[in-house]
Amino acid sequence: MATLIQVSGLRKQYPLAGGGATPVLHGIDMTIETGEFVAIMGPSGSGKSTFMNILGCLDTPSAGDYWLNGQAVARLNPDRLAMLRNRQIGFVFQGFNLLPRISIADNVALPLLYAGVGKAARRQRAVELLQQVGLGTRSDARPNQLSGGQQQRVAIARALANRPPLILADEPTGNLDTHTSDEIMALFDRLNSEQGITLILVTHEPDIARCARRLVRFKDGHIVHDGAVNV
Repeated sequence: MATLIQVSGLRKQYPLAGGGATPVLHGIDMTIETGEFVAIMGPSGSGKSTFMNILGCLDTPSAGDYWLNGQAVARLNPDRLAMLRNRQIGFVFQGFNLLPRISIADNVALPLLYAGVGKAARRQRAVELLQQVGLGTRSDARPNQLSGGQQQRVAIARALANRPPLILADEPTGNLDTHTSDEIMALFDRLNSEQGITLILVTHEPDIARCARRLVRFKDGHIVHDGAVNV
């Protein structure tokens, strides 16, 4: 397998108002190969969310290196980071983050709009993706006409819009009941096993982490476990 993500000596600290800084990540080293399914766990304040924000090009490290698909990310300017986010990474959040006043097809098409894709092609791709997640007959519905699980399926379809090699999911089942969570995780598993999409998922739930094939645990800004799923 090819390497999709490599981080080396990754550090992050946040400045304090009165001077000094609060360290959050302490020299993280990690390699993730194309097609892996990785769960990230750790208590609040462990550094896992900061790490995910850096992987998602939503934040930059204070020191160290980050390569995504062979591209050095850590020193990119904001415009280049935004372009990389749009083309290389799909995001799925706990709160769905759908725009309520437009159809779910238009929600799915948003990353394509930002990428400069024409209207007809955006619509076609959005409908195809909604069919893929089991919502092909609801493309003109608004988010508030769907259940929570259906809204998360829309969010997953949106994450796939630009065919990214990587999906980052932050507590994607946090607002869902057990049955619906199982359906969402089954969808993630199909995307990983059938399409080879690399999945990195943050969760507090052991049952969700067990769906992954690799577990990374953070504590106090360090990785304390990286290997078998043992939850």
